[in-house]
Amino acid sequence: MKELLHELARQRWDDHRYYHQCRINQSLHLLSALSFVAAYGLLFVDPALAAILAWCVAMVTRQAGHFFFEPRGYDHVNAVSDEHKEAVKVGYNIRRKVVLMAVWLAMPVLLWLAPGLFGLIEPATTLHGYVHDVGIAWLALGVAGLLFRVAQLALTQNLRTALAWLLKILSDPFHDIRLYHRAPLALLRGERYDPMHHVRRSR
Repeated sequence: MKELLHELARQRWDDHRYYHQCRINQSLHLLSALSFVAAYGLLFVDPALAAILAWCVAMVTRQAGHFFFEPRGYDHVNAVSDEHKEAVKVGYNIRRKVVLMAVWLAMPVLLWLAPGLFGLIEPATTLHGYVHDVGIAWLALGVAGLLFRVAQLALTQNLRTALAWLLKILSDPFHDIRLYHRAPLALLRGERYDPMHHVRRSR
């Protein structure tokens, strides 16, 4: 357990210092984290709606921060190249995220063209039923995406790394709230990028 928690801390540290230097990205992660926490609660009431909230609000804001605001190129804070960061990233790097988001966008189209998923489910006959089916499909995608990467990490690295990553992903919303709750205030003060003094001192 001690080694697992140590690996979890390492993954969290790398994720923060490599991929969350922009205050806009941090602020979007705060919004994403709050949305994910709400989605966690909705899972026990309306799983389809929980998935819609998680994907359409939490995931969109989270990935928008990475795609549009986080600096790419040489990382002067950590003194490493962007290629190095993408190569060593434990979770979904940019290339994997593009594939995941493409599948997410394709699912509503597939359900619109084939409401019964070729006989796998009961076809929706109303708009509400269609939206519900999309939500359940997105929930299944989220679970499948987690399990696929866990299995991939277990095979290519080790089980401890895989389990630590799974624990990190599931607890990220709570950790991000603690870590980035002051980011919007820093952004309002005109601080576009986190000075990352704590990262520079650790080098």
